[in-house]
Amino acid sequence: MKSLLKLFSSVKLAIVLLIIITSTSLIGTLIPQQRSPSEYAAQFGQLANLLNRFQITDLYHSLWFLALLFLFALNILICTLTRFPAKFRKAFQPKLIKDKKNILVLKIKDSLGKNWGLAKTKEELKRELSSRHYRLKEEVEENKAFLLARKRTLGLFGSDFVHLGLLIILAGGIISGFGGFRKNLTLSEGDTLDIPNAEFKLRLDKFETEYYPDGNVRDWKSTLTVIENEKPILSKIIEVNHPLSYRGFVFYQSSYGWDWTNTSVGIWVKKRKDPSFLRKIDITVGEKVSLEGENIQISFIQFIPDFILNEKNEAATRSLQPRNPAAFIEGWQEEEKIFSGWIFSQFPDFSRIHSEKETDLSFELKNFKASQYSGIEAAKDPGVNIIWLGCTLLMIGLACAFYWPSREIKIILEETQGKTGVIAGGIASKNREDFQSEFDKIMTSLRRLR
Repeated sequence: MKSLLKLFSSVKLAIVLLIIITSTSLIGTLIPQQRSPSEYAAQFGQLANLLNRFQITDLYHSLWFLALLFLFALNILICTLTRFPAKFRKAFQPKLIKDKKNILVLKIKDSLGKNWGLAKTKEELKRELSSRHYRLKEEVEENKAFLLARKRTLGLFGSDFVHLGLLIILAGGIISGFGGFRKNLTLSEGDTLDIPNAEFKLRLDKFETEYYPDGNVRDWKSTLTVIENEKPILSKIIEVNHPLSYRGFVFYQSSYGWDWTNTSVGIWVKKRKDPSFLRKIDITVGEKVSLEGENIQISFIQFIPDFILNEKNEAATRSLQPRNPAAFIEGWQEEEKIFSGWIFSQFPDFSRIHSEKETDLSFELKNFKASQYSGIEAAKDPGVNIIWLGCTLLMIGLACAFYWPSREIKIILEETQGKTGVIAGGIASKNREDFQSEFDKIMTSLRRLR
């Protein structure tokens, strides 16, 4: 039990856990969280399975990450509790120093003699210390007096406020991990979706993309309406860094894209032996249209925005951006398929049409069109207010530790034959040069008194 207590009260363990948590959080920042399996497969390939298996794709809600937070919180708690009693006694039950040796070993110290009695020397010293906002504790024994002057005692607990703030932040993180969620929603204009764990719906009324003059995306804007009990409650235009908040849920504009499952394309059909032959057809995925003047029907099976062949030599998309658009089509004569294959927008000469029967037809993918969707991130974070409370305590603790450090002056007065000797030493947790200057001014002021 003692060895376990020693382990969890170790600063080394805190550093190791902090490094691990920071490193894993960095991974969670670099790898998009809570996306669809298809997005991970498109971006990471076979590595996507490994990321899902170890919950890297939902890292902040994974049990192992929450366990790390719990261990770190336990480490901080035990460290604080083992050190707090001594600090409490020092702050509220200080002991007076009665042995000169304990003062003479201090780095900041001084001594002087006054041609006064013990009582007057003590009163003048107390007046000087009080003017500098020191609080005093004293004890008199025969011809000796022992004084302890202190100020900024709250600075002693700066690290404890920091630890308490961290504990509250970790508690908020654990609460958010178990009770919160983030989900990416995909909405096209006019779509209405039920929000998970909520009693309202969200409708996308309008989505627009703004561009710079050079063609790069400037901003995305979504007009969202909250619907509760089949009635619109609230409407707001959201954009990046300007979310919609409602009933503890926050909706962020996170991305945009195209609904490639319902793509419409324009295909030009030509004959190699007849340059004057040209037929233009517009067709949507899943449709079958007749080719004018020919006993052939064209069927549009699949559209891929960024065509590649994967390790298994299968057609796949490298991304969801239209960098290498391709359409898979089939040709039918009544119930018989006579050709099939891929045609490419950017590389028409590389069309891969496999004919079951000899045909003079060639195909070119001239244009394509898909409706845009808005990517909305829905988030509920029940621990966010707790985290803000922890951050506030953390900042208070840092301010106390660095800008309000405790100062302590220990003094022994001894009267001999009507004269009083003064031995004083000081301790400061921070800013020792500044404290040394204040200490010297106090002793100089006492020397000048007549």
